[in-house]
Amino acid sequence: MSIVVKRLGRVDYAPTFQAMQDFTATRTAETPDELWIVEHPPVYTLGQAGKPEHILRDVGIPLVQIDRGGQVTYHGPGQVVIYLLLDLARRKIKVRELVSAIEQAVIDLLGNYGVTAERRDGAPGVYVGPAKVAALGLRIRNGCSYHGVSLNVDMDLAPFAAINPCGYPGLQVIQTRDLGIPLTASEAGEQLSQQLLQQLDKHHG
Repeated sequence: MSIVVKRLGRVDYAPTFQAMQDFTATRTAETPDELWIVEHPPVYTLGQAGKPEHILRDVGIPLVQIDRGGQVTYHGPGQVVIYLLLDLARRKIKVRELVSAIEQAVIDLLGNYGVTAERRDGAPGVYVGPAKVAALGLRIRNGCSYHGVSLNVDMDLAPFAAINPCGYPGLQVIQTRDLGIPLTASEAGEQLSQQLLQQLDKHHG
């Protein structure tokens, strides 16, 4: 079953989060899966396991409490976010397989530019050396996923310094621009969505 790719541009976080919840709540067995490619204005999102003390200081960036797994992260301009609105039961894909497929899509994208990236046990996301380049968080409801993956492309990384990213004090973050990959956030979004579609194609039921 084909996947609808929507390019929503730069959109506020809270209404996008609401739209994902509404889409998932109202979808039926016939609803096509969707990928939403977005950028967000600066925002911290705090997952269900998130502890407010991981926000080290107030730098004037709004905080939204959300229902994905995981801790606090930062979204901002120059970071591409892809939300995966998938019927996992219909695709016959398990959550762990989906996480692995998302990570592999990022690894393959960076690999196309000669950058070696890897997973880290117990810490979802994609890393280049000690530094995190992509963060991942999902929520599954009625067998369907929402939330997704963010890839740091060409952004101001300073807001990460005001938090313990994903709950890890002093976790370094990196972006593709600093790895010598000449992509804009929107170009990275196109390429990452293609990699995701390839990975999901291997898993359809």
